[in-house]
Amino acid sequence: MFLGTHQPKLDDKGRLILPAKFRDQLANGLVITRGQERCLYVFPAAQFQQMYQELSQAPITSKQARDYIRVMLSGATDEVPDKQGRVIIPAALREYAGLDKELSVIGVGNRAEIWDAKAWQDYLDRQESEFAETAEEIIPGMF
Repeated sequence: MFLGTHQPKLDDKGRLILPAKFRDQLANGLVITRGQERCLYVFPAAQFQQMYQELSQAPITSKQARDYIRVMLSGATDEVPDKQGRVIIPAALREYAGLDKELSVIGVGNRAEIWDAKAWQDYLDRQESEFAETAEEIIPGMF
């Protein structure tokens, strides 16, 4: 499970050193793709394959499903971390997420997300008050 917030830096070659806590889960390969809210999603390769199998069950006649699959898969890249735990983030994905040198890599359970550090802080600032106000109806049985 991916948990926590980490603050790595992007190097001049567009490489990210994966947080140490995430490396074992991603050592056999990973997929980086466009995420929602202009972040990047990082999935273990096997989990991405499973997710794709589920997505591929959507009817081809569903425009919403076609659109979602196109956006997600057209931006996807598969990577294997090097011995230092580094992966390259392609320029198109860096541009999509507005990544600069300072990053926030967060664990979101089944995936990690890569955010520009300022964009993550802005998002978190906006969401914290809503988080505090979350009612039981939103997540039944949670509170």
